[in-house]
Amino acid sequence: MKSLKFLLIGIFFGIVLVKSEAVSWYRIYEMFKFQSFHMYGIIGSAVILGILFIQVLKRSKLKSFEGEDIYIPPKDKGYARYILGGSIFGLGWALAGTCPGPMYVLVGTGVLTMLIVIAGA
Repeated sequence: MKSLKFLLIGIFFGIVLVKSEAVSWYRIYEMFKFQSFHMYGIIGSAVILGILFIQVLKRSKLKSFEGEDIYIPPKDKGYARYILGGSIFGLGWALAGTCPGPMYVLVGTGVLTMLIVIAGA
């Protein structure tokens, strides 16, 4: 029963991804060819909301549901691993036509060929 809330949040997130067309191979293809702003708008708004949420967390000293302090450790200063990891992630995204989260959403929408991509990932 404890995992039910995570399942419901995952289902909601999947619905949002499908309705926003963020799992559409054509939208991703347009993004990589710089033909459409749609995906950049989705990703950009997620980044901005993430930054705002982290700043609110840090400044308001909110606690977790268990009452513990939320601590966000500082990032390491090296850039090489971020460039390498981002490049590998981007190449995989371009080849598969989807990133890891939407792979499962696409299986849920009936695109069973994504099971091959999940196995490869």
